[in-house]
Amino acid sequence: MAITAPTFSPPELAELNARFEPADPREIVHWAVETFGDGLSVGASFGGASGMAILHMVAQLKPNVHVFVLDTDYLFEETHETMRKSVPALGLQNVNVYKSKLSHEEQAAKYGSALWMRDPDLCCEIRKIEPNTRALEGKTAWVSGLRRDQSEGRADTPIVSWAPKFGVVKLNPLANWTEKQTWEYVMANKVPYNPLLDQGYTSIGCYNCTVPGVQGRAGRWQGFDKEECGLHT
Repeated sequence: MAITAPTFSPPELAELNARFEPADPREIVHWAVETFGDGLSVGASFGGASGMAILHMVAQLKPNVHVFVLDTDYLFEETHETMRKSVPALGLQNVNVYKSKLSHEEQAAKYGSALWMRDPDLCCEIRKIEPNTRALEGKTAWVSGLRRDQSEGRADTPIVSWAPKFGVVKLNPLANWTEKQTWEYVMANKVPYNPLLDQGYTSIGCYNCTVPGVQGRAGRWQGFDKEECGLHT
C-alpha cells in the first residue's frame, strides 16, 4: 500500500523550523515518528557521532524504522565493524544496505580507474546519490545527522525542509547542536561510535577520499574544492 506523504507549504515549513529551533532533538524525532510513521527513513553512515546519536534517538521510539546504509564498496573496515556491533546494540530491526549498480571493475571499465581522483562528483553520483535515490523510493521523510557547525556550507541547514532531489521531507534534528553537545549525548547514553573518531578522523567517508588530522569535512576529497558528496546539496 502506498504511503501518503504529508505536504508542507513554504510558510508551514517556516513555521515548523521556528517551532523546532529551540526544541530538543528528541522532541523533533518524536514528531517525525508520529507524523511520518512507516514513511520515515533514516540515513546511516556509521561514521560520525551525529549519525549514531540520531540512530539511538529513533531506535528508542521506533526500532523497526527503515534505516539505510550506502555501502560505496570503499568504506573503512572500522565502519563495517561499527555497523555490525551497533545494530544489535541499538535494537535496530530494519537496516538495509544499498550499493551502486556498478562494481569496482565495471566502474573502472566504463570511466577509468580511480575515478575519485579525476572526477569525484561523478564517483559520488554513481556510488552514493543513485543508491540514495533507490533507498528513499516509497518513503516520505528522511532523517539525517547534519549539524550547522560541521562546515561553512552547512551553516544554514534547516531543521525541516523539502529535498527535491529525492522527493521527500528532509529532517535534521541535530542541526543546531554543537559537536560538544553531540558527544555529551553519545557518552551519556553509551552510544557505540566509529573507533576512527578516536584516531584523528573528524569526518569519515570512503577510505580513498578521507584523511585524518584535518578538522571537519576538510579531511574529505583532498585536493578538490569539495566538502559535500551531493546528498545534502
